[in-house]
Amino acid sequence: MRAALEEANRAAARDEVPIGAIITDEKGGIVARTGNKTRELSDPCAHAEILAIRTACESINSQRIPNYTLYVTLEPCAMCAAAISFARISRVVFGASDQKGGGILHGGEFYTQPTCHHKPSIQHGLMAEKCGEILKAFFKRKR
Repeated sequence: MRAALEEANRAAARDEVPIGAIITDEKGGIVARTGNKTRELSDPCAHAEILAIRTACESINSQRIPNYTLYVTLEPCAMCAAAISFARISRVVFGASDQKGGGILHGGEFYTQPTCHHKPSIQHGLMAEKCGEILKAFFKRKR
């Protein structure tokens, strides 16, 4: 999660919403690391999770990355939860919960839907306070 927080800080420095994500392989090696780039790329889909999934899939030349773990600083939204499912990622670890925009424990709870084909194991709350603090500080500066 520390590496994901580094990416969140880099995103904040680019004036992006500070969310960072990394993907690790079966041995724990980082295969993808990034932060949000929605403004930089003028792409509403350029969430950290989506970008990390794209990078990891490209690195092994596969549309699916089972046995990989995604670490992300904020609970993924429904769009990202779907991408995680489609990529067949085995495990998702996130820091701060997102009661407003989350799609795993909140909102549509994507993985509980009958149309969901793959549900990863979920761990939440890892370094939640630090993950939440960076977001709060970012939005406080914006207001």
